[in-house]
Amino acid sequence: MTGTPRVGTAQLMELLSVSLGAYYGDFTVAAASENLTASQGKALTVLRRGPAAMRSLADALTCDASNMTGIIDRLEKRGLVRREPSTSDRRVKNVVLTTEGERVADAIRVKMRTTQEGLDGLGDDDRVALYALLERVFVSRPAAA
Repeated sequence: MTGTPRVGTAQLMELLSVSLGAYYGDFTVAAASENLTASQGKALTVLRRGPAAMRSLADALTCDASNMTGIIDRLEKRGLVRREPSTSDRRVKNVVLTTEGERVADAIRVKMRTTQEGLDGLGDDDRVALYALLERVFVSRPAAA
């Protein structure tokens, strides 16, 4: 039999694990260069997409809501985020990036040299293919019934 060898799910999962480990390590070092923990950096990254309720932030970071409160308290003390009441539910507080928080979130991404260099090595067709595959695997899945 000739052609492309079959790649099993276990092999894909292993390569994803190695890839995500490298990404996370790169992210952790970049966040630390801004005097942030990885969790604080991840919160800023999530908020870079737009304001979020504390509960959705806790879900995104897969942490307890009480832990999320501490993370946001420290970010707020540094002037990187602020809490605002939700317009639709006064019991809910949304967390919003400040201008300084946006700058720091962007600085973390720029400082992720290993990840940047790896992605910069891809041609346009490979970038489009990778984006489409990642979106299909992690974003566009239908919800489980």
